Amino acid sequence: MAEVKAVLLDLGNVLVFHDNVLLFSRLGACAGMHPHEVSQRLMGAGWTAANRGLLDAEGIRQSVCGALNMKLPMAEFAPLWSSHFTPHEAVLPRVESLVGKVKLVLVSNTNALHAAYLRPRMPLLKHFTSLVMSCEVGSVKPEPDIYRIALERAGCEPGEAAFFDDLPEFVEAANALGMRGHLFTTAAAFDAQLGALGL
Repeated sequence: MAEVKAVLLDLGNVLVFHDNVLLFSRLGACAGMHPHEVSQRLMGAGWTAANRGLLDAEGIRQSVCGALNMKLPMAEFAPLWSSHFTPHEAVLPRVESLVGKVKLVLVSNTNALHAAYLRPRMPLLKHFTSLVMSCEVGSVKPEPDIYRIALERAGCEPGEAAFFDDLPEFVEAANALGMRGHLFTTAAAFDAQLGALGL
């Protein structure tokens, strides 16, 4: 088996937790709406379009506020829209230990506002070879193109890349391209998976 030259990592629920229930609750408090209704309305509010980069920051604000019948200026909306993130502190030191040993590449389905919020708050990302954000490359997981872009930026073949994601369908898509896909569950399991890969 080929040596692992690159580790490709998801962002949400791997490097940072995202509590969508909390987000929907906070948006609902502003909109005077039950969190479940917020969730239902946002499923049709251009979420995928935002992740593909078809909506910029202002487009996201208008789409979400329109779906929830609320008016919030960007200065209030932007921090609210990203208020549900918490760094996964147990994982970050283990990822940091890989710096200089392998290429690190982020592969994330995300939107312009979340990307802008998280970049300065996650200093570890500065040590990554590349950040493949769906909103910047126009492709989302599990589409093959986003994985191919990540591999190209890592400068390695699929069999030389280990991919970690918390969603099984995204792991399966990586495996279908010949990558070594692993389902991310806990920091301890992640540590054992890296150990099995010789890392």
